[in-house]
Amino acid sequence: MAKTEKNTTSAGKGLNAKLMGMTDTNLLLTITIAVFFLLYIGAVIFLGSGFLKPQTFFNILNANAALIILACGMSLVMITGGIDISVGGVTALVSMCCAVYLDFKGGNVFMAVIIALAIGLAFGAFQGFLVAYLDIQPFIVTLAGMFFARGMTTIVNTSPFNVENEAFVALKNTRVVVPGMGSVNKLGKYVNAYVEIGVIVALLVVVVMFVLLRWAKVGRNFYAVGGNRQSALMLGINVKRTKFLSHLICGLLAGIGGFVYFLHVGSGSPSHATGAEMDAIASSIIGGTMLTGGVGNVLGTFFGVLSLSTIQNIVSSVGFDEAWWTGITKAVMLCLFLVVQSVVMSVRKKRNAAN
Repeated sequence: MAKTEKNTTSAGKGLNAKLMGMTDTNLLLTITIAVFFLLYIGAVIFLGSGFLKPQTFFNILNANAALIILACGMSLVMITGGIDISVGGVTALVSMCCAVYLDFKGGNVFMAVIIALAIGLAFGAFQGFLVAYLDIQPFIVTLAGMFFARGMTTIVNTSPFNVENEAFVALKNTRVVVPGMGSVNKLGKYVNAYVEIGVIVALLVVVVMFVLLRWAKVGRNFYAVGGNRQSALMLGINVKRTKFLSHLICGLLAGIGGFVYFLHVGSGSPSHATGAEMDAIASSIIGGTMLTGGVGNVLGTFFGVLSLSTIQNIVSSVGFDEAWWTGITKAVMLCLFLVVQSVVMSVRKKRNAAN
């Protein structure tokens, strides 16, 4: 018995040592992934087999493809110690401009994509210049950007409308079948599982951003600048250019996310993507990105979006369909993860100091 207890204690210490030996980014990523799986398994156990169907999970991806892209850009800016709250407004502006161009100007889908990218890059470049080279607080700059984007959306067109451009509608209705993941419906018919094109784009963005932050030199620069600006300067890193690039890439991803959002909803409206910037920030924090900078991972952000959406689906399945329950759920989950981050980092610092 004593030997068993000793082995159990040794195993516990070994696991604890492994956790404490992780980098801050990997430790918070591990927590985020664990929480997502616990949430999803809990939903399967307590809310029935509906969550077991692969299409339920794919529907989460379909509904949140644009948010995944926006949150990746937000995480990048937050890693450098900044923030960008204009992404929701940029998404709405991209949707409206593309909708007006396709329906009222007889445009084509290719040029609509170019317009979306141009809008995102313009916002990213201008805001990045003000933040990096004029040293203006990113919150103030991007707050102005959010107001400007929302105002411009209304100037482009005031009324919501559905896009009827044939090429766009065909693209919007395109589904990518996931082999072997279908299910039998109530009528006994086999239905293929599918994802929308936007999901493919979102997954590609996650992969590219992961590679950029993990292995590219500029990715290491983002972490260095967010961790300690003075140390980054001493290492010879161009801090201003790095901050500018973070906002430029975030703007570009806002343009891409805006078109993916437009592809999902198929319409233009001044009210589109309301609160998307807050959801992106919440997803980044839940995913382990710290507001203080220097810590974060786009894989964590991806699971942060999934966790946020899963808990919303759980609340809806329980019967709390009112909008305020969604807000309350987001607030509780965000506060919980902030507390977890604070506790984990505090314990970690004490352990490091003791050693």
